[in-house]
Amino acid sequence: MITTTDLELRAGSRILLSGADLRVQPGDRIGLVGRNGAGKTTSMRVLAGEGEPYSGEVRANSPIGYLPQDPREGDLSVPAKDRVLSARGLDVLLAKMEKAQTAMAELADGAENEKAVREYGRLEERFSALGGYAAESEAARICTHLGLPDRVLDQPMHTLSGGQRRRVELARILFAASDGGSQSATTLLLDEPTNHLDADSIAWLRGFLQNHEGGLVVISHDTDLLADVVNKVWFLDATRGEADQYNMDWRRYQEARATDEKRRRRERANAEKKASVLHTQAAKMGAKATKAVAAKNMARRADELLSNLDEERQDDRVARIRFPDPAACGKTPMTAEGLSKAYGSLEVFTGVDLAVDRGSKVVVLGLNGAGKTTLLRLLAGTEEADAGKVVPGHGLRTGYFAQEHDTLDMNASVWDNIRHASPDAPEQQLRTLLGSFMFSGEALHQPAGTLSGGERTRLALAGLVSSAANVLLLDEPTNNLDPASREQVLDALRRFSGAVVLVTHDPGAVEALEPDRVIVLPDGTEDHWSADYLELVQLA
Repeated sequence: MITTTDLELRAGSRILLSGADLRVQPGDRIGLVGRNGAGKTTSMRVLAGEGEPYSGEVRANSPIGYLPQDPREGDLSVPAKDRVLSARGLDVLLAKMEKAQTAMAELADGAENEKAVREYGRLEERFSALGGYAAESEAARICTHLGLPDRVLDQPMHTLSGGQRRRVELARILFAASDGGSQSATTLLLDEPTNHLDADSIAWLRGFLQNHEGGLVVISHDTDLLADVVNKVWFLDATRGEADQYNMDWRRYQEARATDEKRRRRERANAEKKASVLHTQAAKMGAKATKAVAAKNMARRADELLSNLDEERQDDRVARIRFPDPAACGKTPMTAEGLSKAYGSLEVFTGVDLAVDRGSKVVVLGLNGAGKTTLLRLLAGTEEADAGKVVPGHGLRTGYFAQEHDTLDMNASVWDNIRHASPDAPEQQLRTLLGSFMFSGEALHQPAGTLSGGERTRLALAGLVSSAANVLLLDEPTNNLDPASREQVLDALRRFSGAVVLVTHDPGAVEALEPDRVIVLPDGTEDHWSADYLELVQLA
């Protein structure tokens, strides 16, 4: 269980949440919702114990499984399988058991051999208490459902894509939560858990969460997941800095929320009307000395009426995204010849050729781990190919959007990041640009590392807009965006006249791009786009 008392959260001087008393109990499946920038990710980090509140108290008396939006680094040298098993300490026990087995086989001395046998027995007893080989099978089953086959689980973490690492982390958390022992009361805190999952994996995850016995708080733009899973909703109201708590499922919450908004607007309208009448009457009476005291009292009552109202709710703002006309370039601004990449003995792809013509639209498809993100990194020049080369054409200017926001300096401010992206642009032009992406005032000085996933996406996209690139390399650009912001991104893609190479699991993004060609990895097969490929997008 997790409880908070008088919790206050801030981003700079901006109050995200004030005076919040929250409770997560076993059986609670809570949807944490609110517009981008309302403080959902910040709240989740504080509940997980990975962030400090401005004031108030957070107490947890159950194990917590926390999935952040960005993969944890951890030890990237270990195999993915060991990372999952480490949730219950099984990876360490298995390593010690293997060492003891080796000792039993090699030691000739009777006393030493007997000591090794006793050590192995002790370890095996502990291993059995934690579920033993049945637990290993359970971990493998969870990984399979999340699209992590054995060949991926045997690879070191550093060879995996960002999406694969995130699914390994999700598998690790769910493996801990599926323990029938002390872990059965695990409180799950999941920030956008369906990112990088295909349709089958999402369907399985819904079932898992529905049957989870511990508490759950989930942030998700997948409304189907919320509708199927949650039985309570916390709405973070960015205008009032409060958490409205609804003890009901998603569909009833939507109805109740709409009713609450109508009530607030009606109360404000009535109070403003009364206050206006009182102010008008007070002004008339104030002109007469004999009625000056009564006029002041009337004006005071009018002010009290307005002060007792909730702050007027502003319409949810969305970023106004529009890619500018691209810089002039030759007929074929980018060519790739015979690109190959491997990590150690793991061959990702080999001999990939690609020609990006001016204004062309290309979608890169392939199963997770086929090398889609790696290919974009090679094209962007952030990683070197083992063989082959990328040949820039006349006037090439690239803009790269990394799914893990690698292009952002997390220690630098919003302003410093946009200035780095466009060092020669006029200051007022950049301030206006950031304002259109909903960054202004003190938010300009906020470190990028403290932004939510949606805010980081907006900042990275702002950097692309300022670059006037003629070839955009986009890796999952719609992840972490609320529906309104996502539509803005898709509309910008529709209108962009430059070339685009797109990696995405979002069919809507592909349809908006109206691609000319498709590259299927790892074989590097190139083909003209047809609607037949659309069903492969979510399977990728």
